[in-house]
Amino acid sequence: MRASLSRRLLAEYLGSLVLVVAAISPIILGYHVLGASVALAVLMDAVAVGFVLFVLIEIFEPISYCHINPAVTVSMMVSKNIEVKTGFLYLLVQILGGFSGTIVSHLMFFNEKFFKLLTISQVVRSHGAYVGEFVGTFLLVLTIYGCMYKKSVRSGLIIGFLVGGLIITTSSTMFANPQVTLARVFTFAIAGVRPLDGVVFIVVQFIGALAATFTANFLFPAEAGGQE
Repeated sequence: MRASLSRRLLAEYLGSLVLVVAAISPIILGYHVLGASVALAVLMDAVAVGFVLFVLIEIFEPISYCHINPAVTVSMMVSKNIEVKTGFLYLLVQILGGFSGTIVSHLMFFNEKFFKLLTISQVVRSHGAYVGEFVGTFLLVLTIYGCMYKKSVRSGLIIGFLVGGLIITTSSTMFANPQVTLARVFTFAIAGVRPLDGVVFIVVQFIGALAATFTANFLFPAEAGGQE
């Protein structure tokens, strides 16, 4: 039985919040607190995001299908797997959840000398990182449709492995999510992204998601089960 809209929106909010915490906090802990190298901090982040995403999909997929990503939601709206009105509500709570996740990530380190509740990131991610965001988002969305087509019972594991792997594969370290990108504009951590690059990332992410949607429509013409 499909969950009520309020339950679905809460699941999208919480999932988005926790995903951002998983994306930012390991970098703060590894690099800023423990003094790890950038390479080791990124590896920590890949493991954390992959593991946490697996759990989030396992617990929230039965409720909201665990989009927690505006690029995924827009793709599902285009492919008519979710109603447009519901989709826009998903987008709103995802963005609010991601912003909340940044605040929660920072508050866990409020006693550190580098602590700032909110700031504007100055981390430059340009040029090849834009290509990395297209690749990462395209593969993520295509994989989701592949799991739907196959009616996989291991979607959480598959997507968790994919995202964790692509964090240490793509030149951008795999944001592939507009709400995560927006949230990371406001962090002091080296996991951040400056606003200009963040805007380009978001545009490229939506382009990658739409390209994957049309590719999936060709590869998987009868993607199973719709989401509504």
